[in-house]
Amino acid sequence: MKIIHLSDLHIGKRFGEFSMIEDQKFILTRIIDIIDTEKPDAVIIAGDVYDKSVPSAEAVQLFDDFLCRLAKRKLQVLVISGNHDSPERMAFGGRLMDISGVHMAPVYNGKVDAISLEDEFGRVNFYMLPFVKPVNVRRFFEEENIESYTDAVRVAIKNMNVNPDERNVIVTHQFVTGAEKCDSEEISVGGTDNVAADVFDGFDYVALGHIHGPQNIGSERIRYCGTPLKYSFSEVGHNKSVTVVELAEKGSLGVRTVSLEPLRDMREIRGTYEEITCKENYENTDTNDYMHITLTDEDDIPEVISLLRVIYPNLMKLDYDNTRTRNAAKLEIINDIEKKSEFELFTEFYEKQNGMPLTEEQTALVQQLIEEIKEGKV
Repeated sequence: MKIIHLSDLHIGKRFGEFSMIEDQKFILTRIIDIIDTEKPDAVIIAGDVYDKSVPSAEAVQLFDDFLCRLAKRKLQVLVISGNHDSPERMAFGGRLMDISGVHMAPVYNGKVDAISLEDEFGRVNFYMLPFVKPVNVRRFFEEENIESYTDAVRVAIKNMNVNPDERNVIVTHQFVTGAEKCDSEEISVGGTDNVAADVFDGFDYVALGHIHGPQNIGSERIRYCGTPLKYSFSEVGHNKSVTVVELAEKGSLGVRTVSLEPLRDMREIRGTYEEITCKENYENTDTNDYMHITLTDEDDIPEVISLLRVIYPNLMKLDYDNTRTRNAAKLEIINDIEKKSEFELFTEFYEKQNGMPLTEEQTALVQQLIEEIKEGKV
């Protein structure tokens, strides 16, 4: 059985002032072309379909178009929600879509029913486990000791009643210990969202979403396919691709990739303003790519962004690396550490992660916890 593994489409993504929707339309069409060539039996989308829990109308229309194009090819499509998605919105209309072979994971309710497909080697069972936190699983299994993400996923899997004699695939969206992250992913302090890889021992293939860089965890049996596009400059070195999985008889697994070429790439260049704007230096560069330019001039250049966008219209990020900025960065780090309290540091982190300040109730709780920790009560 041949499977196409996708994840983290992040449809509707905006990078600063730039909408990525045109790039996403282009890459989804490229994925359709690959599907037409590979002719898989199933397509997996392992979460973070959208970039926001309440996506724009344009983003919803684009994903609707993509699903319709897949359904016309008589494929089985399996979609779960990720941490960026609203599970309720993703599950809407799921029972109706089942008729077309498009299977949307329901909101987690304590059980995960397998979707089974047949080939010449027998049955392949697909288990769709959307992004879950310990609290999501604990409410259905109060008798279980569920404190960590590993506990939550282990208990959820234990209650799937997986048949070890058949071929089994799990589609899930979690951070598995050992994965390499980049700046574009949400992180938890101290790795509290880690899931141990051994919870997936009963599966022939683990189709993961959440991490943007394509990679295996331990072996090709546990794999992140990565995003189809670069979504931050920390991903400049990534080679984006589609993962193709082939399951033959029990115990036989083949995994390979098909490269994806974007409409616009992401590039980072550095040098003086004179070097960056010299025709001899940029004429061999695709100047329509998304650019991060670091200027090494000691003096700031007036209206430099407007000037550079004459040559690089998709300039996304500009900074300076010189004596002044290096010294300022050192001072800023020292001042932050020395002058800010634990509470101030936590509230700044919370706002950056969530885009909103703590509520009064949360503020009181955090202050209480900090005091208890200092007093050794926690």
